Amino acid sequence: MPSLTVPAPVVAPPSAIKASQCRPGTLAGELRISLLRTARRVRMERSSSEITDAQYSVLHALANLGPLTPGVLADREHVQPPSMTRTVAALVEAGLAARSEHPTDRRQVLVTITTAGEQEVRETKRRRDAWLAKRLADLTLAERATLAEATEILRRIATA
Repeated sequence: MPSLTVPAPVVAPPSAIKASQCRPGTLAGELRISLLRTARRVRMERSSSEITDAQYSVLHALANLGPLTPGVLADREHVQPPSMTRTVAALVEAGLAARSEHPTDRRQVLVTITTAGEQEVRETKRRRDAWLAKRLADLTLAERATLAEATEILRRIATA
């Protein structure tokens, strides 16, 4: 019995990029808007609507870096210490972080992520990756290859 073949989907060729779109000033504006919109959409994918983006960012830092003082967290997150105090208090109240005594400076406290906080970070990462993977699966192989190249370029830009 002959096998049935499914025809490949017809994909429109990418639109021609004009030289004017490649000028650094023009490209900077368009790329910035696209990156911000994409980042905003990805951030919407999280495991809980109970915590804010700022609180999630602190949890993510604690998950990756381990226990930190509120002062270090404030510096990392570019916020004032009173704002970080409120953020930490909310995370502690939600059971996602805990405060403990600093081992060498009794005037300080350390903030650590709890098991529930680690689960929050893992689930949010899973949801974000799943959302993006679903969108990437709808692209052609050539488009995904272009994005793979762009990822490396963006990484270089971000670390320059």
